[in-house]
Parts: sequence; structure tokens; C-alpha cells
Amino acid sequence: MSPDINSLTSRRPGWRTALVGAVLIIGIPLVIQACNQASAREEEGRRIIQLRHPSDDVSGQEVAVLTHAPNVPPPITRTHPTKVIVNLEVIEKTLRLADSVQYAAWTFGGEVPGSFIRVREGDLVELHLKNDASSTMPHNIDLHAVTGPGGGAKASLTLPGHESVFTFSAMNPGLFMYHCAMSPVPMHIANGMYGLILVEPKGGLPSVDKEFYVMQSEFYTKGKYGEHGVQTLDMEKGIDERPTYVVFNGGVGAITGDGALKAKVGDRVRMFVGNAGPNLTSSFHVIGQIFENVYGEGGSTNAEHNVQTTLIPAGGSAVVEFGATVPGDFVLVDHAIFRAFNKGTLGILTISGPENKKIIAEVQSGLTGTPAK
Repeated sequence: MSPDINSLTSRRPGWRTALVGAVLIIGIPLVIQACNQASAREEEGRRIIQLRHPSDDVSGQEVAVLTHAPNVPPPITRTHPTKVIVNLEVIEKTLRLADSVQYAAWTFGGEVPGSFIRVREGDLVELHLKNDASSTMPHNIDLHAVTGPGGGAKASLTLPGHESVFTFSAMNPGLFMYHCAMSPVPMHIANGMYGLILVEPKGGLPSVDKEFYVMQSEFYTKGKYGEHGVQTLDMEKGIDERPTYVVFNGGVGAITGDGALKAKVGDRVRMFVGNAGPNLTSSFHVIGQIFENVYGEGGSTNAEHNVQTTLIPAGGSAVVEFGATVPGDFVLVDHAIFRAFNKGTLGILTISGPENKKIIAEVQSGLTGTPAK
């Protein structure tokens, strides 16, 4: 049986002294290193808490300008945080999903997607959620920009014909999704209850010429794609993740034709892109454009550059920026390409202005040119 350490050290005082000395020689630097690391972590924790702490210098108040997609409220020019009153109404109504196809939707602000909300980092947001008296269900709102249980869902539970009010500090800059979180949550989201809230950083965003609001989402209808009439949710399709439609801004062709996004050659373009899901990941792409800046996951600081296609998870967002350099119709797609051409995820950005043949030029048409040898 091996002797224990106490018996060894008691019989060999010199060995005990050497052992203690070794521990001191080796251990003190390790202890110092560990203390320094702990101190650094503590300091970083303090820094993060300070960054996220509600602002104490809120002054004045204003009523938020809300817009329907694809429009975006104007940039915030004030340089101080203020109290922002957001008035949002839940309305259950039948909306166009495709030609001759309607959907019994639940909405924030009467449209799908819901109204775009724009505030500034440090603002105190007072959100008034009204549930129209004609609603058949109680509703609430979960904003991913809110720090707190449920993102405000518990505080905003609202019965038909009633109104709830709660406040939150917009502490983290970025582009965030909001949605209804009443049970069953998937039903409320699938029926159209989602939108985006932008929390601008204190220094604002770089100036651009055009800003657009684009939201991808899925509809799981009892009828087949294109089947006429008023459609309602098929829960089994939703559970199985088999959407009938995958669309931009609430319907097939919502941003085509008269609804196409418009810009001019020379414009800087910014798109606030959300993915409401409720199930699929979006592979967002604009055919014929390269995203010069992509703020992935809706973050406000770290950008990737020269991106062709960006992934946007369900419940997530991205901000993409690029220059309009040549004219034409540029097609927005979810590059999971069957969705684009067979389920509706197509949009158009029309850029007008003079051609630039240094960037792109047709040298010979394959339709009318010389036959290949």
C-alpha cells in the first residue's frame, strides 16, 4: 500500500520544504495569471453592462412614424435619446395573397408584414398595442429588440377591444424582428403577425439615397398554390414545414409591377431585410447586384463586403447595401430557387438612368448575331 503524502513529508522534512517551495515558485505566477484573467473578464462584463444600461438622459417625446412595406420611416436626425410613443393596432382582415387568392390574415397595422418601427439607441419606447374590437383572438407582441422576459409579450397581452401599454429601453442597436407570441405561437406568426424594428446606433447610419423594407415569409394554406378564394392556415403543413407560398412583403408579386422598388443610377441603396419564417432559412440574393456591405443577423457594426447571397434565419434579419450603377430590372429572390419561381419569392428593383457600357455591354446577340461555327 502506497504511503500518503502526509507520512512522506513527515519523514522527509527536506522533501516537504522542497514541495512547498515548488508550489510557491510554480503556483504564484499561475495564481497571478488567473487573477489577471478574472479581472479582465470582470472589467469586460462591466463594459458590456455599461453599454447596455438604459440611458439616463432621455428628454422630450415624439410619436413614431410608422410605414408599410416597402417604405421605411425617415432617418433619425436628433442627437439625444427621447421617449418614443409607438401606436400599433392589431387588425384581423382578409388580404391579397396572390391573384384571385386571399388569406384570412392577422396583422400589426393592417398589413403583412407589420409596420416598420424606427427608433434610436437609448430611446425609451412606450408601446401602445391596441387589439381591434372585431378580433377573434387575444394578441400580444414580442420584440427581439427588448431585453426582458418574452420580449414584452407578457406585458402586452391584449384582449379584443382593449389596449395595453408598456415601456422598454432600446439599448442594443440593430435590425430586429417582432411578432405575436400568443399560444399557439406558430399560428399567430403564420397568419401574418410580424414586422421589423430598427434601433439606429447613436451615431446614425451612413447616408444613402434609397431605403426599402423587405420581409420574407411563408403561408401554409389549405388550398393548393393558386387555388382561388379565401385561404386559411393548414397547421399540418406548417408542422411538416411544407409551405404553399413563400413570398416577399405578404404576397406573390407584391414588389413587382406597380409595386416594384425604384432607384436611379448613382443612388446608394439600403435594404432592411427580415425573414419571418416561421420555418425556412432565406438565401437572399439580388440578381445582377453584389452587396457591398452586409450587416448579418441585423447587427449594426460588423459588416461583410462583396457578398453575393446572404443567409437570413427564421426570426432574423440582415441589412444589405449596394450602389445602383447600371439601369434595368434587378430580380430579388430567395436563391433556394424553386421557392422563387414556384412559390412566389420574387421581387423587382427597377433602376433607371443612363447605360454604362464600361460595366456591362452586349457585344453580339445570340439571337440575331452570326451563327457559331
